[in-house]
Amino acid sequence: MSNGMGAPPSAWPLLAEPGCGVHAVSWYHRGLDASERPEDLDRVTVEDHAADLEAVMDAAGMDRAVLVGWSVGVNIAFAFARRHPERVAGILAVGGVPGDPFRVLFGPSGVLRELREPLGRLGAWGLRWVGPPVAAAASMLPPFLDSAQALVSLAGFPVPPGLKATGAVAREFATHPWTWYSRLVLAAGEQEPMDTGFATFPVTIVGGVLDNLADVDDLRRTARRLPRARFVPLLGGHFLPLQYPGRIHRELLDLVERSDLA
Repeated sequence: MSNGMGAPPSAWPLLAEPGCGVHAVSWYHRGLDASERPEDLDRVTVEDHAADLEAVMDAAGMDRAVLVGWSVGVNIAFAFARRHPERVAGILAVGGVPGDPFRVLFGPSGVLRELREPLGRLGAWGLRWVGPPVAAAASMLPPFLDSAQALVSLAGFPVPPGLKATGAVAREFATHPWTWYSRLVLAAGEQEPMDTGFATFPVTIVGGVLDNLADVDDLRRTARRLPRARFVPLLGGHFLPLQYPGRIHRELLDLVERSDLA
């Protein structure tokens, strides 16, 4: 699991269930939550995160795996796959593309393509000041969601997994060091465009029609360039794993069936 930048593994609650059909492992990005900052503070590029993905696979004893990427995690998954295509049986890419992440920003907003990258960098810098008040607002969300879960349980209905995951993600983002987080996003944005000729394994790309951080049209074009890709548009934004946890899990199981790990 190559997660979205700063998202906790609990954003994917179905992967923790014993009968989910897969064995999943993940990690925290450098300097966030349980992971320490590197001694060299510049070692936070996409390639550095891809090295962490490799270390996690090695530690878990996984010679090959299907990779699940979300947002910048898609860039990281493809960066690893370019370096080690023999270790990748498939990629499920949610809300992201291989290479040059800022070029897919602001699609539904109608921002001109030549303005996307500079505005993306400006927004990443702005996280240092905007992040803390947004985090303060996010910190008020989990108690509300906890109450909603309790009411759903009292009514005798199963708690939707997306409801649980949203509370976990809100708690995580409320504790981020935002100057450091801004640095991580800016470093990820330095990734160059990527030639995906190495990607001969099956790929599923899932895009949100309302996603301002990953233009659904760019995701569709990326899928067309890959020989074994399936494109899935969903009526949602950037947080599709929280909005459609069941649907995305089914796409993962379908991808596993299309791979040679099945």
